[in-house]
Amino acid sequence: MSEPVFGAEPAARGEVDTAAADEGHGHGHGSEGMVKLAVGAIGIVFGDIGTSPLYAFRETFAGHHKLALDPAHIMGVISLMFWSMMIVVTIKYVVIIMRADNKGEGGSLALLALVSGRTKTKRWSTGIILLGVFATALFYGDSMITPAVSVLSAVEGLAVAAPAFAGLVLPISVAILVFLFTIQKSGTARVGLFFGPIMLVYFATIAVLGIHSVVQTPAVLWALSPHFAIEFFLIDPRAAFLALGSVVLAVTGAEALYADMGHFGRKPIGLSWLVFVLPALMCNYMGQGALLFREGTAALRSPFYMLAPEGLQLPLVILATMAAIIASQAVISGAFSVTQQGIQLGFIPRLRIEHTSAATAGQIYIPLVNWALMTMVIVLVLFFRTSSNLTSAYGIAVTGAMLIDTCLLGVALIRLWHWPRYAAFPLLAVFFLVDGAYFTANMTKVPDGGWFPLLVGLIVFTLLTTWSKGRKLMIDRMREAAMPIKVFISSAASSATRVPGTAVFMTSTPEGVPHALLHNLKHNRVLHERIILLTVKIVDQPYWPDHDRAVRDSMGEGFHRLVLRYGFMEEVDVPAALKHVHECGAEFKMMDTSFFLSRQTLLASDKPGMMIWREKLFAWMLRNAESAMEFFRLPTNRVVELGSQVEI
Repeated sequence: MSEPVFGAEPAARGEVDTAAADEGHGHGHGSEGMVKLAVGAIGIVFGDIGTSPLYAFRETFAGHHKLALDPAHIMGVISLMFWSMMIVVTIKYVVIIMRADNKGEGGSLALLALVSGRTKTKRWSTGIILLGVFATALFYGDSMITPAVSVLSAVEGLAVAAPAFAGLVLPISVAILVFLFTIQKSGTARVGLFFGPIMLVYFATIAVLGIHSVVQTPAVLWALSPHFAIEFFLIDPRAAFLALGSVVLAVTGAEALYADMGHFGRKPIGLSWLVFVLPALMCNYMGQGALLFREGTAALRSPFYMLAPEGLQLPLVILATMAAIIASQAVISGAFSVTQQGIQLGFIPRLRIEHTSAATAGQIYIPLVNWALMTMVIVLVLFFRTSSNLTSAYGIAVTGAMLIDTCLLGVALIRLWHWPRYAAFPLLAVFFLVDGAYFTANMTKVPDGGWFPLLVGLIVFTLLTTWSKGRKLMIDRMREAAMPIKVFISSAASSATRVPGTAVFMTSTPEGVPHALLHNLKHNRVLHERIILLTVKIVDQPYWPDHDRAVRDSMGEGFHRLVLRYGFMEEVDVPAALKHVHECGAEFKMMDTSFFLSRQTLLASDKPGMMIWREKLFAWMLRNAESAMEFFRLPTNRVVELGSQVEI
């Protein structure tokens, strides 16, 4: 991070270590450990894609672009769903993209940090960074829509199981969502223990219901052949293209496989997908298709719930609601994780981050993100009112992020893995064709609600790029005005009065004299016996080894330049790191150490760099950023802040 965030900045791209992590990403390779991780992955990773049967098949036929309920369309849709799962989820994500791990971590930002280090030209690097940032911005739109559509579609089963309670669907949905966001502060570690078993029961249930229906209409099994999907496009190309906008709902959540790879590893996620989740989903989709074959429009109201006998529909509503809550929890936790990565990589201002588990570093809670998400999710539920209306807004964020992942994958194939072009280009062409078709089909939904994720994405993208650009400009301006450290030491060290103790001056760059040091000498006319010029660097990999965290450079006269390096998934704890630094003289004692921070006041100006409105936006973000003292975990009674004004 830059001077505005008091000392931390991303490492140079050359510092990225792109060596692949172990296959298990730190997890055990034994069969027992693999099974436990696979079950855990079912509970956390597949919640989003697992709740898609609640609405995906229904929306394809009864959504904004209705399809005729005839054998050709039913078989065509099932075939499209199956081959979408095979191409997008199995081949693209499980087999290929999940190999592009950044020290075991996945997700758009981790992939961005990985591939941007291998781009040789600034033009390419800038474009890739903007793509990755926009994918992150779209993710926030997705994290608002997923809880709303998942919970609402699950609770809507009440109208099927108990029509008398149809009027309570909205109030119950809102109450569940408020409860879900309220419990985030206390952490989800304990609740998470139940996620795996609940999702196992859920997937087993929907598979059994689907198989029961398929047995009555076995001809639907032929839909697994790709020729039905091709025939669908040949018979009715316009309807088939528009249907893609709803068919893609069957693969929403595919990106979660990659984002959660660091928690479970590539092999357990792939195992649980191929052996359990994919078969369960396809059994259910084929069961819904078989039901429509038999009952036609009578079952179109909710083919998912009508697969169950009347006496079991209410228990199915409860089970599906629990699955929807789990799916929502995974997305909310993902929003916290992505925000933390964005803060560390310098795209998001410092925010207050609370740890909810002493044992698990990834269990974090960010109050601002939590309450902002809750507000927007409830607004979505009350504005769109039905899951059918919400699905119009759903697909664009997902397909946009998938398309960007394919762009980043292209860079990974050629720059990281050095695939020959004759092998990489045909594969990428298939992925771009599929993702491009899905994204284009979803663009037809913009007037019906698709504008929402695009608007959220645009706003978040503007905020992220404004903060990143503003930080860079501020660093440059302060670097221009900085005095060379050797000149300062030679002139000030001998003339100023030296007082006992240690002074740590946080600085954004390992060159020049920090403003806080100049102001302290100017106003207090003293220098401490030991002066540490401390820079915190966030490197483009998830974790940095403890034994190599500190780099020291002695400059004489009691002055030391110290750089602490952290991965973008790590928490910065300056006092804890200083305890392990032994090259700067005596051990650091917090009661003898003072931390000096610079607090900049931004003055918008007409200097080239950013437009005035973006400068004012950056100034507002700077004023509302979390305290550097808390961000770096500095002792509250040992911190001195000195202000200065900067024009950008």
